[in-house]
Amino acid sequence: MNAIEIKNLSKQYKTFKLDNVSFNVEEGHIVGFVGRNGAGKTTTIKSILNIVKKNSGNVKFFGLDLEENENIIKNKIGFSSGTTNYYPRKKLIDIINITKTFYNNWDDTIMEEYINLFQLDLSKTPSELSEGMKVKFNLLLALSHHAKVLILDEPTSGLDPFSRDEILEVFIELKKRGTAILFSTHITSDLEKCADDIVYIRKGKIVSACSKTDFMQKYQLNDETLENIILRLERENHD
Repeated sequence: MNAIEIKNLSKQYKTFKLDNVSFNVEEGHIVGFVGRNGAGKTTTIKSILNIVKKNSGNVKFFGLDLEENENIIKNKIGFSSGTTNYYPRKKLIDIINITKTFYNNWDDTIMEEYINLFQLDLSKTPSELSEGMKVKFNLLLALSHHAKVLILDEPTSGLDPFSRDEILEVFIELKKRGTAILFSTHITSDLEKCADDIVYIRKGKIVSACSKTDFMQKYQLNDETLENIILRLERENHD
């Protein structure tokens, strides 16, 4: 079953157009959303969350139309954009207590599970956390209300390789729990470690949306890695 269905999504700016974007995210799948900076990844994510108003198209979560069921849907999904800057000297527990008031179905038991999984010390402040731990705290806030879909915009950007690997291991654990994950990234080597499916966007248009295996079979030359395939495709199509 599809957790997210995006059909003919368009958004027009003066210098850029998101052009009839269509793809699905299956339940329990990790989907890597890739393309150059400026290709349309963030615009797509913001449009499917109704953070920016699309010009046309349809977005469904769990079979429900976003425009007609936005409050219901947003209580079932988690969103994170990089390492959000919180009040740097507020304790994590205080930030949690504020955040939980926005969700109807916040679950302290689930929260405790993620605190243990992520090994977070809630007596600390964001200023005392590493970049990797800030991302994990972001994930805690995004998941503690029984989120079944996680949408992340460049979650591993700026992290060192060790911290990136930690976050990817978290993604794999969440997948085992049935969470669907859509994450945009320009660090394509991350996709080889955890992605089930690849959505590749170029200049506002979807070039490919398929399983990672099918993507490799379609575009691979001479045993290239996924990272090298995407780099080559971008070079070949760069004006």
